[in-house]
This record gives sequence, structure tokens and C-alpha cells, in this order.
Amino acid sequence: MVENLAEDVHAFTSNVFLVTGDRTVLVDAGANFDVVSEIEARVDDIDAVVLTHTHKDHVANLEAVTDAFDVEAWGFDTSVEGVDNEIADEDTVVLGDHEYVAMHTPGHKDDHLCLYAREPGVLFAGDLIFEHGSYGRTDLPEGDHQELVLSIHDVLDMIEKDLQVMYAGHGQSVTTNPYGSVDLSAQQALNDAEDPPQS
Repeated sequence: MVENLAEDVHAFTSNVFLVTGDRTVLVDAGANFDVVSEIEARVDDIDAVVLTHTHKDHVANLEAVTDAFDVEAWGFDTSVEGVDNEIADEDTVVLGDHEYVAMHTPGHKDDHLCLYAREPGVLFAGDLIFEHGSYGRTDLPEGDHQELVLSIHDVLDMIEKDLQVMYAGHGQSVTTNPYGSVDLSAQQALNDAEDPPQS
């Protein structure tokens, strides 16, 4: 089961997904709300925190979570403060009851990861891809639009057309034709790279 703990939060934060099952994991920690209380209202304990990337809106609550539950954080780059364990490109990560393949997907940030489980057809997209063809911004430090285009296409090559749900770092989870949203994001990002907006 996957639940977005930030769904009703009005402060600036990323989405925060609690994935319950054999290995109960928090995907991203969010910012500017009491995520520890939200976790405690649902489960007694968690086994780990997995980070899609380390922008502040995804990790500001990280220390509070790791202290409260005595767990470690996993992410792409252990040189970043708070990331205890490395998830490398193509590593397998257990979230809940399923195994996910980690994809290193830079462009929005150098340490960005997406996580994909062919069964049951779930993609955690972080801030790489959003609903309706939107995609992550590249005007922040470590942003690179060409890298982002390549990363989105890598995800598109990995996922199956029967993808059931995409959990994005912001906004709504995509349950209606999520593959189409990824495909549209790939097209839009490529178009924007070839034909940048006029100022």
C-alpha cells in the first residue's frame, strides 16, 4: 500500500509516500510539516527512508524521521549530508512488498533517482516527470535540460506500457494512463530543448 502523507499539507513540501508491507519505507521526507506524527498515526515503525533526490523540499524533515524511528536514509550520493547508504543505478530496492529497479536520472538534480517495479507496475518519478507532460525544472543548481531529456527517455525505455500508477514528487499521483504522461513529458522536454521559449 502507498499513501501520500503530504496530500493535505498546504505548506511547501514534496509529496511523501509511505509504502507499507514486508519492508515499510518512506519515499522522501518532505518539509514544513510534522511528518513524524503522520507516520506514527499509521504504523508503529518504518525500516528505511529512500530519497528520490536531496532538494530541501524533499529532505528538510529527514533528520526528524531518522531520529524518531532510528532508521537510515538511502539515496544516490552518500557525500550529501543525511544520506547514509548508496543506491546505485540499476540497484534493486525493496519498497513494501515489491522489488524496484533504481534508475539514476539526472537533469533536475545530479543525485536524482526514479524507482520502478514492473510488477505491480509502479513508478516513483520524483521531480523528473509529472502529470500531463510536465517535467522537472532545470534552472536550479545541478539542473541540465539535455540531461533531463535523456533521463526521461531512459525511464520511457524501462517502463511497460501497462504502467498502473506514477507517484510524482509534487501534484497528483497519475493513475489514468501514466505511461502516456511519461511519453508526453519526453516529447515536451525534447521539444523545449529544440525550440526554447522566446523571452
